[in-house]
Amino acid sequence: MNDLLTYITQLFRFDSLHPLLFTQIHFWVFFMFVYIFYAFIAVGRNLTKHRRICRNGYLFAVSLLFYYKTSGLFVLLLVFSTLLGWLLGVRIDHSLSQSRRKLLACIGVAVNLLVLCYFKYAYFFTDIYNATFGTDIHVVNHLAHWGNAAFHTERFDASIILLPVGISFYTFQNISYIVDVYKRKIPHVGNILDFGFYTSFFPQLVAGPILRADQFVPQLYKPFFLSRRHFGIAVFWIINGLVKKLVLSDYLAVNFVDRIFDNPSLYTPFENFSALMLYSLQVYADFSGYTDIAIGVAMLMGFYLPLNFRSPYKAKNPTDFWRRWHISLSRWLRDYLYIPLGGNRTSGWLSYTLLAATLAIAAFRLRSTLFTIAVIIVAIIIAAYYIFLPSKRRTLGTNVNNMDTMLLGGLWHGASFNFITWGGLNGIGILIYKWWRNQGWITHILTLAATTLTLYILKTVFHAPLLNMLFFTSMLCFIVYTILHLLPQTCNFTKRSWTVWFTLLTFVFISFTRLFFRSGSNLDPAEANEMAWLTASLMVGQIGSHWNLPQIPEIIATYWKPFSLFIVGMAIHWLPEHFKRRYRIWFAAMPLWLMGIVVVVTVFILYQFVTADLQPFIYFQF
Repeated sequence: MNDLLTYITQLFRFDSLHPLLFTQIHFWVFFMFVYIFYAFIAVGRNLTKHRRICRNGYLFAVSLLFYYKTSGLFVLLLVFSTLLGWLLGVRIDHSLSQSRRKLLACIGVAVNLLVLCYFKYAYFFTDIYNATFGTDIHVVNHLAHWGNAAFHTERFDASIILLPVGISFYTFQNISYIVDVYKRKIPHVGNILDFGFYTSFFPQLVAGPILRADQFVPQLYKPFFLSRRHFGIAVFWIINGLVKKLVLSDYLAVNFVDRIFDNPSLYTPFENFSALMLYSLQVYADFSGYTDIAIGVAMLMGFYLPLNFRSPYKAKNPTDFWRRWHISLSRWLRDYLYIPLGGNRTSGWLSYTLLAATLAIAAFRLRSTLFTIAVIIVAIIIAAYYIFLPSKRRTLGTNVNNMDTMLLGGLWHGASFNFITWGGLNGIGILIYKWWRNQGWITHILTLAATTLTLYILKTVFHAPLLNMLFFTSMLCFIVYTILHLLPQTCNFTKRSWTVWFTLLTFVFISFTRLFFRSGSNLDPAEANEMAWLTASLMVGQIGSHWNLPQIPEIIATYWKPFSLFIVGMAIHWLPEHFKRRYRIWFAAMPLWLMGIVVVVTVFILYQFVTADLQPFIYFQF
């Protein structure tokens, strides 16, 4: 009995080395206790005001406890953010003056962004400032310093700023609420307990999906409902997410991907290339696995989180990919950044200033002659387009808004230039596709031929691995496009061939952009830029060097388990959506005893894949 009490006490106590993760038994014990008490409060035919406040207040308190278990005293930051959003929402909604409403909304957005910038981008901006002005300013955690002074202690380390888990997610949720109340899309939430539940709902608190106020706030006032089918679907999502995380993501990371990224120069070009491809499946299985579990847990409590992934590797172009990947973030950026900048209608001085400032700072910080030349050429082209082709300004503005959105979306993921580079590459891919789809097949062939010839000349002169890699890619595209255009375009085989080619090309492109995403992950902010660029350079150097083709079968045989798992994972991913929906419903309709057996067997299999050191969810760091 004493051991049980000790375990329960430790379960609800903060331990920085053992946060509550969906992949640990401790979380499910925690959730069991939470759910038992929740059932007494929430279950009932009618949702009276008193019962609603008790239910939402209980979940608010549980969410704060969950966050405390994950981030310790940073729970106070979440409380501050919640109070700020609630108070401003009330004042905005009650204010009759439009100018006052706008001022309050601007204050709310500004304070949220300043808090986010302080914790997430302090090292990034300090690094830029030191590089620009030749100074040697060090980051100081003023909050820790003030805490030590207030309590006359040295408990808090003022020399570093730690990133609170999930701060990007609940900050964006607060901003969406303030903006939606300002735009009168929703009324303000009158009770602080209701609003606290919205901002801190624990299943999605630390890694999303990002809850939109207009989507989730109405659920605060609905009674608990969980049908037999909903229960089955919720269990399916939980099991599905655990399989993705433990079987796919963690196994690929530990047994292949992490080894290559830790020291790319020790591995062959094929192994480096394969690591990029397998990482794409790893990061998808990791993030979508977390989302699946969050959706299932929320559904068990009668709440519905938005879809965050829609088979992204079925995308046939970069634009389609971003409609399928991290949907809650993509839509947030579209509605609260891209459209306010002007969207596809127009663009103002802010759009061009953002792009110019980002490129100028990157050129200055990276000190790369080629990159600086590229930035100057881009600036000249944009200026010439704007001055001499006024009829094209709307198109130009749309493209600039697109690029700004992708660059800032990259910066949201991490405070270093490798994330900006990742976002910029995705933006370039979207712009190239937009131009490409409006051209005829003759232009396609001529463009690919000219690009291939240019890259051949450049690689011959400069002997750079990157140019070798780009030349091979361009030549392959030219050959495939030529062959496919020679086939009858009306037959089903040709249409399917085009679909397969575009899907594979998009997957490879997205995987290569993640070279910069993965290289900068899990690094100290003070060294993220240098280490990420070093890793990326080494991998590009390896992939762009000579390939020993006879060696490839031996490599595949050595790593047959990760490669086999990759093939199985991608095959399941590419299954038709109606088929996935069918087996999801089939699972939900099982008799409870059979569902229980399936769950027990699945958990037993999952246990075989658990590594000694459980891998944290990748998006916890964002």
